[in-house]
Amino acid sequence: MTSRLILRYYEGMKLNTVKKSSITLPPKELKLVQDLVKAYHAKSKVEIIRRGLYLLKEKKDKEFLSQAYHKASQAVSQTYESEKEDLDPLSNEGIDD
Repeated sequence: MTSRLILRYYEGMKLNTVKKSSITLPPKELKLVQDLVKAYHAKSKVEIIRRGLYLLKEKKDKEFLSQAYHKASQAVSQTYESEKEDLDPLSNEGIDD
């Protein structure tokens, strides 16, 4: 029975295993992370790195949305100008001077 429990434990551990990675930072960047841990009362350096990564992703997403908005705005503007030119001659139709 004990060997079954041990086997189940290790099988469960395999399911909960997270891929891990480690990085090496130059002293200047490490000091920055350590200072940010203190400033933001973070639990760990990993938390600061995570926050930074999420902020970078958020910035990238905002840039993508901004570019998409700009492109859509240009398309609408061009369509509006084209339709305005088509309808402009009709604006005085039926009005007697």
